[in-house]
Order: sequence, then C-alpha cells, then structure tokens
Amino acid sequence: MRLIESVPNFSEGRRLDVVEQIVEEARKVNNVWVLDYSSDPDHNRSVVTITGEPESVEIALFNMTQKAEELIDLRNHSGEHPRMGATDVIPLVPVMNTTKEECVTLSKKLGKKVGEELKIPVYLYEDSASLPERVSLSNIRKGEFENFASKIKSEQWKPDFGPSEIHPSAGVVAIGCREYLIAFNVNLGTDKIEIADRISRSIRHISGGFRYVKALGFRLEDRDIVQISMNMTNYKKTPLFRVFEVIKSEAERYGVPIVGSEIVGLTPLQALAEVAEHYLRLEKFSCSAILEKRVLDFIADRDK
Repeated sequence: MRLIESVPNFSEGRRLDVVEQIVEEARKVNNVWVLDYSSDPDHNRSVVTITGEPESVEIALFNMTQKAEELIDLRNHSGEHPRMGATDVIPLVPVMNTTKEECVTLSKKLGKKVGEELKIPVYLYEDSASLPERVSLSNIRKGEFENFASKIKSEQWKPDFGPSEIHPSAGVVAIGCREYLIAFNVNLGTDKIEIADRISRSIRHISGGFRYVKALGFRLEDRDIVQISMNMTNYKKTPLFRVFEVIKSEAERYGVPIVGSEIVGLTPLQALAEVAEHYLRLEKFSCSAILEKRVLDFIADRDK
C-alpha cells in the first residue's frame, strides 16, 4: 500500500457544523482515512489529519477545499491565527512507499485543479516552492487576507496556479510537500501578551532562535491567559524538550509559570519518546522498547 498524509488547515474553528461538513468530504472518499481533527475558537481555525492512497487523498483534498469555499467567507472572519485562505494551507507528507518527489508532483496537480476549477489562487511552498521566497509559508502568508488583494498584483507574488486576483471570499491557498510538522503550544499563567511575544522571539528561527521553530504569542481570551503557539518543522533536529526548557527558563525570568502545553493534531511516536528519554534520563533507549511499537512492527513483518 502507498500512503501519504495531509494536514489541511481551515479558517473556521467556531462553527463546528461547518467543520463537520468539510471533514465529511474526506470521509466520503474510498481509501482515505480521517485520523484526527480539532478546532480552536480563539484561533478560529481547524486542523484535519487524513491519510490514504495518493490519488484518493488528492480527490478528498479538492472536495474539502471546494466545500470550504462554499461555507467560509473570510470577509466575515476574525481570529488569533494568521490566515490568507478559507482553506489556508494543504501540506503533503510521504508516509509509506511514497517519496517527496511524488508528493511534489501531486501538489502541483492539485494546485492546478484548485486554481482552474475553483478560481482560487495557489502558491506552492516548502519542497514544492517555485521560488526561494515561497519556501516559507509565513512569507507567503504575510499581509494575510486583508492585504492580499494588493500583494497578488505584483509580479513577485503572481500565483503558481489560478487567477492573479484573490478569490473574494476564499482568498488564496498554499499547497506543498513538507516534512512532518508538530503543532506545539505552551500556555503561560499570565494575561500579558508582551511576555508571550518576547519568549516567542527568543525561540523562533527568524529572530535568532531555533532553526526549526516558528512561534507567535496569542491571547486565549476564554481562559484569560496567553499562549506561545509553535510549528516545529523538524522535530529530529530541534526536539520538543529542548524548546520547552528554553520557554520554561524564559518564563521564570518574568515570574510566570507554564500552566500546560498541547499538541494539535497528531505527532510521530519518536518525538514523544525523545521527551521521555530526556526527562527520565533513560539509558540505551529506543522506540523499539515501546510495547505497541514492537507489536505493530511484528504485524507489519508478518503481513509482508
């Protein structure tokens, strides 16, 4: 079996009936499995994780994007998380018997279809990027929906597919092949957003922090606290525990406790095993020592 993963992000986290309708489009497609989805009302954003055979995943992603275009109007949207599209980003990740090259090809095929049939401008990013300045998603998203109408008119920001003007309600979308990404958030016991902003600057790559960390500070209005919201773009080279320890140290400078953390969506087992290995000071430890992992490996070898 050939498998890829996709984690499309949609700019809706409050109207759960709308989210359900979008997710249902993936459930309808044979050989596609919805592994997880979650919604955040403060960010006003939902993250869906699907996997399946590449051709089937392509169909599911197009149908989800079409449904989002029908149900989400960014002219009436607000939330803490930066966004530029109703379907904001569609990453593609090789999982089993597939390659990055195949995912890059698939991203271009899907992008062409979205651009031509839905009239939504498409930007290729990460491994699929057509230009160096489009590798970074945050660079593409800069200006967000409200400023994209003028941004897209410049030759530098002509879309890879679709019209050279934003979709009036659905904006634009980024599609691309990338490594596993872990959405990792740390909540601080304070309502001072300036503290979250300072700590975010200390850990994110663009400000001189960790190479594989993107971070922003957000308010969680319903809890009256602030959050450091991160995208860990390569957990193998920048592990969770290392970033967490720096956040903890920085927060202590301001007399602020960490009150919790969360992982949005799914995460590779190895990322959490490394956390356990670090904090428990485990010696000669590997994922193969985890019971469930050993059982799954045994089943996979048996069924070859």
